[in-house]
Amino acid sequence: MEKLERVPVEFWLKKFSIVAIFALSIVLMRSISQMNRVVLTISVTLIVTVLGFNWVYERNEPKVLTPAINFIASFFPSKGTTTNW
Repeated sequence: MEKLERVPVEFWLKKFSIVAIFALSIVLMRSISQMNRVVLTISVTLIVTVLGFNWVYERNEPKVLTPAINFIASFFPSKGTTTNW
């Protein structure tokens, strides 16, 4: 018990969050497997589109996707650029 008392609270919070995220992902995957495929397709497309436009506008994409986002960003406005109409 003395060793457990010396373990920082942050450690336990991190471990609890990992277990909670794992349990939540299992519940989420089970509910997704029972979902209508059309609704699932529309939802995933909407989420990917919003995330993609956010990456293009904010330029905060993962390093792995930078070449693809660089290609796509040439067609859409970005936060750091201004256009002269």
